[in-house]
Amino acid sequence: MRLSTVILPLERWPESREKWSRAEELGFYAAYTYDHLSWGRLQDRPWFGAVPTLTAASLATSTMQLGTLVTTPNFRHPVPLAKDLLSLDDMSGGRLIIGIGSGGLGNDATVLGHEEWSAHERMDRFVNFVELLDELLTQPLTTKTGPFYSATDARMLPGTLQQPRPPFYVAAAGKRGLRMVTRYGQGWVSTGRSANADESCFDAVRAQLHRLRAAMDEVNRPLDSIERVLLDGLNTERPLVSVDAFVDWAGRYETLGITELVIHWPEPDSLFDFDMTTFEKIATEGLAQL
Repeated sequence: MRLSTVILPLERWPESREKWSRAEELGFYAAYTYDHLSWGRLQDRPWFGAVPTLTAASLATSTMQLGTLVTTPNFRHPVPLAKDLLSLDDMSGGRLIIGIGSGGLGNDATVLGHEEWSAHERMDRFVNFVELLDELLTQPLTTKTGPFYSATDARMLPGTLQQPRPPFYVAAAGKRGLRMVTRYGQGWVSTGRSANADESCFDAVRAQLHRLRAAMDEVNRPLDSIERVLLDGLNTERPLVSVDAFVDWAGRYETLGITELVIHWPEPDSLFDFDMTTFEKIATEGLAQL
């Protein structure tokens, strides 16, 4: 099992740089950041762009994987996004992970001046988004017409360092989203949340993994061919209150089949307001105690 972290892009770079460098020193497998223009839960706090932040982080680190968790069609078009990701993969020396999802509601969904899309349209757009992004990152020249996103003579030279492209970690729980995981994903992401308020995070993830396995079986693809990633902090579980709590939590999800746990870097005055000393002890000792 791997342990990674999410670093929110809240500070100007001199302060933020210390977090990314420290994350690598602590031995995290990957450090991700959210790809939003603003985030509803911290909407009145400073917020910097994901791609420039990851680019700077790629120059401040040397071994840790870096990624978005997650990029969505809410305000992204695959063509300029692919060029940015190609450049980021190059600058990081091939350490990029591309987390992608269908997106949700809130400011990001309307910031470009359109009405919020229905759940059905968000998924339609997501399918088109992923299909085109995959082709752009694997081909030197792309011309493709889609219902929402198209490309005409889009050149992606010299190509990504990672071949055939950087890995896609797809956040999905429903049938159509899981189908995109089976077709394009090198990883699958869950937040452990459920539409059923009475369902625990553990039971929700177990049910989601059951559906994921069924979807993979349909295309004769082994489940072990993808990473199974759980993003903590957006559900009711609290594994970062102590090392013992983390070890118990991580062990249960390891048994369930999760291969990568992602925990949030502590941020004062937020829902991620954790004790830094405990967090660092979890980072360095937690998995070893499993």
